[in-house]
Amino acid sequence: MNKLDVTEAIFVIKNAKSLKWQDIADGIGKSVVWTTSACLGMNSFPEADADKLISFLGLPVESKPALMEFPLKEWDKAIPQDPLVYRLYEVVGVYGDTLKEVIQEKFGDGIMSAIDFSMEVDKEENPKGDRVILTLNGKFLPYATW
Repeated sequence: MNKLDVTEAIFVIKNAKSLKWQDIADGIGKSVVWTTSACLGMNSFPEADADKLISFLGLPVESKPALMEFPLKEWDKAIPQDPLVYRLYEVVGVYGDTLKEVIQEKFGDGIMSAIDFSMEVDKEENPKGDRVILTLNGKFLPYATW
């Protein structure tokens, strides 16, 4: 099985069992964001977590190598058409330079890591319409000079 086969199998099982991503994350003891990303093939499962996922979902054991395989983190360079994903592109397009300026003013010349990183997605109920709260938490990595 390759990563795409395994991802498709995960969706089939998830839908057949009426599971939410949070149920799967709880079942393997990981965060919902990381678990979802790994199930979509954008992160690799450590062996113990691959075993937990296989057991929890009832995936075939042949899926283990694909779950543990290092991902190729690339995506189509075209602007996505999905409205939610597009809006995230829009946020970065509108506020990316602002975020860069504010981060560098507070921390110095560097970047936010996407490797030493966590993310949370929360919901805030609001009478004007429920709010999506995204928390991006990445280690600051200063640029080196030599």
